[in-house]
Parts: sequence; C-alpha cells; structure tokens
Amino acid sequence: MSPLPDAEALLLRLEWTVIRRLDGLLHGDYRSFFRGPGLDLADLREYQHHDDVRHIDWNVTARMQTPHVREYNEDRDLTAWFLLDLSASLDFGTRIKKQAVSAEFVGVLARLLTRHGNRIGALCYGSQVDTVIPARSGRLQVLHLLRVLLARPVTRPAPTQLAALLAHAARILPRRALVFVVSDFISTPGWERVLGRLAMRHEVIAVRLSDPLEHELPDIGMLLLEDPESGEQLFVDTHDKSFRHRFAGLAAEREAALRTAFAEAGVDALELSTEGDLMDALLRFADLRALRSRMSGSGVPSHLVSAAGAKEGRR
Repeated sequence: MSPLPDAEALLLRLEWTVIRRLDGLLHGDYRSFFRGPGLDLADLREYQHHDDVRHIDWNVTARMQTPHVREYNEDRDLTAWFLLDLSASLDFGTRIKKQAVSAEFVGVLARLLTRHGNRIGALCYGSQVDTVIPARSGRLQVLHLLRVLLARPVTRPAPTQLAALLAHAARILPRRALVFVVSDFISTPGWERVLGRLAMRHEVIAVRLSDPLEHELPDIGMLLLEDPESGEQLFVDTHDKSFRHRFAGLAAEREAALRTAFAEAGVDALELSTEGDLMDALLRFADLRALRSRMSGSGVPSHLVSAAGAKEGRR
C-alpha cells in the first residue's frame, strides 16, 4: 500500500479532479444534497397533506392526539460535522484502504461546504473520542482537518464502540447541524438507537465505507484472515465452495441489517467502496435525495424511493 499523501497534496488533487467538477454538477442540486441543516425552530402547526413526515413532532402529536409538524426559519449558512470512525478496521482495503476513502470523502465534502461559506467541524474516534475540531470555515480549516486525519497512527486492536461517538456528538453539538457519520459500521451493538436519537435533532447522513472482500471471498486457496479489532487470526480454505457461500450469506445478512438500521433511524446512507468512484457515488446520492424530495410531495412512500436508489447503486 502506498502511504497517504500530505494534506496539501491531497486537497490540491481533489480540487483539480473532483471538487471543481462536482461544484458545477451539484449547483442545481446543492440544496437537495445539503437540505435543511441550518434551521431554527419557528413554530408548530397541524400536519397537512404533502408535508414532509420527517418534520412531524411526535411528542406534540402524542399530547395533542393530532399530527403536528415543526416549521423552521432557515439560516443563510449551515454547520456540518464529520463524525469520523478511525478505528482499526479502517486500516484495510484491496486497492486502497478504507481510511484513504474516508480522507478523500472528507476533503471533498469539507471543501464543497466551505466554498459556499459554511462551517465544518469534526469528532475523531479511535478507541474513544479523542479529538474534537471546532467548527470553522475556510480552506485552512479543511487542511487542518485533513492533517489531523492523515497524521493519525493506526489504532491498536480494540472493539469499536460507535455508540460512544454518536452519544458524544449528541451531547456537544449545540444546534441543529448537518452530520456525516463516516464509518464502516463494524461495531459492537447498540449504536442503532443512538443514531436514531441523533437524527431526531440533526440532519444525519450515514457514510458507509466498505471493501469488496468484506462481501465475497475469491477462490485463492489458503488465506490468513485477521480481525483488526481483536487481533484474532484464522486460516481459511477459500477453495471450499461451501465456506465461501456461508461467508457471502453472512455478509448479505449484515447488509440487510445495516439497511434496516439506517431506515429505522431515519437517515440516508451513502455507500463508498474502496473499489468505487467517489464522484459517481456522490452524484448518485445527490440524485436520490433530489428524487426523494420531489416524491415526498407527491405521496410516494420514501422507502420505495430508497429501495429504487439502492437497486440502482448496486448496478
């Protein structure tokens, strides 16, 4: 594996190869991609046909016995936070490591946001939340974030407690924000409910990092597998067709469980693969959010839009 570049070199490369192109292509869909983050609660009113169901205030609805929705005053600028899972399992990848994909995503989104005058901050998790970068604007803030991200050593093997990262964010984020949870979501259970609670206050996007080898093993004979979060090693025979089939089945079950967790938490999921193209993934995601925004006003169930987008993303 080649070493990660320095922050300035990485940002320059991304600005020339991805950011400038995306800035133009996303211009019309900018508000669909970054919808509704910089908002202050203005009023509550009864739900009306074509209202966005995500704005329903369930506490008021329960008290009044009639659906009520929240109305917001929109700020000119928004604040975005990156919740960065930098645990040991991100030090893996067949072509490039998941850690490198994470850094590229953060560089692209952070620069897109700051080019429009918005502020960005970050929480970094290794085996605990060990770094908080306060939200600021400008290119220097993007470089600072990338330097912190690229300079981190590989975390020692330890079980990931993603719930701790999400709960920490819920405690310290003072106002409604756009929140990117950047992780492979390989974690001990319990993060799902915390993610849902975080999404009740903030606009949350789950950025899921993965590698093809996590879904299906090739037929390459004896292979040494190591759990990066426990250090446990195991020799497996990938010539064994039944073993490969069981592995793929378990991976498919995990995929289904993740999709269900994201849907129940009410968050959109952006899938990024170490073998994929970052710009293509971002454009597909922007198209899906724009489609969902249009269809939410026409009464089409959002889960059908999500299912269509997931099917398109797997092609």
